[in-house]
Amino acid sequence: MNEESKSIWKKSWQGCSRWFRAWLIVVAATFSIVLIVTLFIPGGPRSFSDWWPALVFMLVVSAVVATVFFGLWAFIRCFFSWRNFKRLLFGLACFATLIALFYVEEDWRGWHAWNQYQRTEEAKGGKFDFKDFLPAVVPDDENFAMTPVVASSYNYILTRDGKKIPSGQRDTNLVNRMDFNLGDANWNTNGTGSWVAGTLSNLRPWQELYRDLAIKTNLFPVPPQPQAPAADVLLALSRCDNAIEELRQAGLLPKSRYPLDYETENPAEILLPHLWELKKSSLLLRLRAIAELQNDQSEKAAADVTLGFRLIEAIRTEPIMISHLVRIAMNEIILQPIYEGLANHQWTDAQLVTLDSELAKLDFPADCQLVQKSEIAFNVSEIDYLRHHRDYDSMFAGMGVNHPADSKIESLIYRYAPSGWFFQSAMRECRVLMQYGFAVENDTKTISPRKTDQAVQAEKSARAKVGVFDALNCLRKAFDSDLLSSGNFLKKTARAQDSVNLARTAIALERYRLAHAEFPESLDALAPQFIAKVPHDVIGGQPLKYRRTSDGQFVLYSVGWNEKDDGGVTGYRKGGTAPDFDSGDWVWRYPAK
Repeated sequence: MNEESKSIWKKSWQGCSRWFRAWLIVVAATFSIVLIVTLFIPGGPRSFSDWWPALVFMLVVSAVVATVFFGLWAFIRCFFSWRNFKRLLFGLACFATLIALFYVEEDWRGWHAWNQYQRTEEAKGGKFDFKDFLPAVVPDDENFAMTPVVASSYNYILTRDGKKIPSGQRDTNLVNRMDFNLGDANWNTNGTGSWVAGTLSNLRPWQELYRDLAIKTNLFPVPPQPQAPAADVLLALSRCDNAIEELRQAGLLPKSRYPLDYETENPAEILLPHLWELKKSSLLLRLRAIAELQNDQSEKAAADVTLGFRLIEAIRTEPIMISHLVRIAMNEIILQPIYEGLANHQWTDAQLVTLDSELAKLDFPADCQLVQKSEIAFNVSEIDYLRHHRDYDSMFAGMGVNHPADSKIESLIYRYAPSGWFFQSAMRECRVLMQYGFAVENDTKTISPRKTDQAVQAEKSARAKVGVFDALNCLRKAFDSDLLSSGNFLKKTARAQDSVNLARTAIALERYRLAHAEFPESLDALAPQFIAKVPHDVIGGQPLKYRRTSDGQFVLYSVGWNEKDDGGVTGYRKGGTAPDFDSGDWVWRYPAK
């Protein structure tokens, strides 16, 4: 009764010492077993210098094994205690409740914020349903895109209602009439001119290309003996004459709507096989028109250029950014023969009037605003799809896109993220994209580089704050985010419209020259006789810069994306000859005679 109770510290130490002794025994036993096994391994350590690193390694391994053994033993003893098991169950129940409450709260918070934002914006006229931006349905007998020659460009992979044809069910006998092969794998030769760089085309490399190909294939006809380069190029391209004429007749139809699968649940899976075929057609028409001009056939060249503009118009109503980027690229391609005919004074006044009327139909800033709005709805629909379908690996495989290797952890996050996070992402995406709308002024037909840059910085800041918790992050990595960025789209749009404005002004200047045998002192002399109204600079809204030069030519330019008058000097990328559209002016100038 009077025996003094032992100290709690002493009890604890005694308990720990027993566990420690047992741990040492397991370490020693493990070390002995590993040592014995090592002794019987052929080629094992023999000298002391070989043995001591091995002994240290065996000791570390033994300590790790003993620690793992006793850790598992302690866990099992604790788990199979009824009291501890009840505590564990209670803890798990509390944890599960907290997780459930977290999901409920986040789902409600995101859903409520999105619906409140959506109602507010819709009251201002905003639209968030991608279906609101779909082009009107066109009867087949009025539809350029449904003519046999055009349909052949996509029927190998799409049905007439835009559904994807499984690879095993495709018609292998179908001939794509718009698969215009120019014979050059890179779709270019050193002979192709560039109006942006102020150079004309030299068709001799094309002539040599076709004569070389004639040795290997009979795809391109060539004469027994070389003719003029233009004549040989036109002969080689004559294999496409029938398809081009069918395309020209199809272009007489008043409307166009390609059968894209706009009803697909995942907007990113909409297939666009027609875009590449249209761009290839533009490349063919450019080469044909240049050769026709050099062969003194300006009437045929004007007809081919006009057909090129019809192809640009054929996809104007598509509410998809990549479609409009292709239109912009086609516009720059088709401007080259216009430029060369002007530089060599080959167009008649009647032809110039026709070309100007085609250019006047192009309004890239207005089309840009439509795409900006549809892009918001497109992304909202895409986020909604991602919210309902969390298997990103299958999604990327279905789109034929490689899953970004560094996005696996993001896929895991999105698979288990609360639905409310996707609503938050949709709201954030809308706010970010709406910032770019302020850069386009519909009334003045201008695009502001400064406001575009502000929107870009705001987007970068917004994306940096959420990081991998942005629902579209994986898709941006899978696709070319630079190509499809809203900032680049605005710059390309401004560049495209200024190209149109420069070309229209150059046409009016040529019409003035035909009437007066010289170019005018200023652009004020052009309207209204040679053009109804002289186009302005899309950058800043001021008149385009113009001056006559001492050789009887002129320099016509926009101040460009840097908003600075560089005196009509084109910017070039560092260390190269490719134009840099971020620096210098956007110039229309003919090469010196």
